[in-house]
Amino acid sequence: MPSPLSRREFITQTSLTAVGLTVFSCAPSKKASAAVPGLQLGYSAITWGGNDAQAIKDISALGFKGIQLRSNTLKEYGANPQVLRDLLQQNGLELPMFSSGNANINTRDDAAVIATHVANAKFVKALGGSNIQLTNSSRPKTGAPSTDDLEKYGRLLNEIAKQTQAIGVQSNYHNHMGQLGQTPEEVERILNVTDPAYVKFLLDIAHYKQGGGDPARAIHTYKNRLHALHLKDVRDNPAGNAGAYTFVELGQGRIDLPAVFKALKDINFKGWGIVELDSVPSKDKTPVQCANITKTYLSSIGVMS
Repeated sequence: MPSPLSRREFITQTSLTAVGLTVFSCAPSKKASAAVPGLQLGYSAITWGGNDAQAIKDISALGFKGIQLRSNTLKEYGANPQVLRDLLQQNGLELPMFSSGNANINTRDDAAVIATHVANAKFVKALGGSNIQLTNSSRPKTGAPSTDDLEKYGRLLNEIAKQTQAIGVQSNYHNHMGQLGQTPEEVERILNVTDPAYVKFLLDIAHYKQGGGDPARAIHTYKNRLHALHLKDVRDNPAGNAGAYTFVELGQGRIDLPAVFKALKDINFKGWGIVELDSVPSKDKTPVQCANITKTYLSSIGVMS
C-alpha cells in the first residue's frame, strides 16, 4: 500500500494538476473547416468591366483556378479564340462558365435566339470550355410573370440546351433578380419545365436569397440539377440609399455562408463555385481589393488555402 502523501506533497501535486487542467482547457481549439472537398473555386471577370486580359492575370495571381468570362469577349477574340485560349493557359486558368447573355421569350424569333447561344457555345468550345449560362430580360415591368411565360422560358431553355449539348457544351439556367426566375417559386416552375437531361442549374446564392429563398435549402432541393454556383453575398442598403440591396464580397453581407458550404458538403457536391460581384460595391475599391476581401474570408473558414 502506498504511503500517504504529506500535506505539502498533496498541495504541490494538486496545484500542478490544476495548472495542467488550466493549460489544457485554455489551449486554442482548432476551428472547424468549412472546406468542401469537391468544390473548385473560380472568379468572374465581370467586375473588371471588360478588361479581361487584366482580369485573367489578377484572378490567376489571387490563386483561383478558373475564370468566368462574358460574351463581350466575342468582340475582341471572336475571330481568333486561340489567342484567348492561350492567355488562359498561360495563366493556369480554366473556363468553368461563360455568360452567354439573355435568352428572351416573346421575341417572335426563337430560332434567332437559339442560334445566338449555339454560336456562343461554339466559341466556348474553341476556348476549351464546356459550359454556358443563360439569363433573360423577359420579366414584366410590373407584377409577377405569368405561369405561361415561365413555362415558355423553360421550353426555350430546353431547345437551346439540346443544340449546345450536341456540340459538347452544357447550358445552365441562372436565377436572377429582375428576371424570370426571381423568386424560389418561379425558379421551381422553370426547372420543372426544363428537361434534366439537357438543362442544368447554376444557383446564384445571393440572387436566390434576395428573391426570398434559402440558398442552403436550395442546394439540397436541387442537388440532382445543381451544376455550378455563383458565390456572392448581399446586404440591405441603409435607409435613404438608392436601391434596396447591394451585392458585396463574401462575408460582408447577410447570407449564412457556413450553412451554404455545409449543404454543399452534405450533398457531396463536385463542381465549380464561381465568386461573382455584379459591380464593385463602393467606388473606393478596386476589383482586386474586392477579390482579396473574399479570398481572405474563404481562407478564414478553410474553403480556400
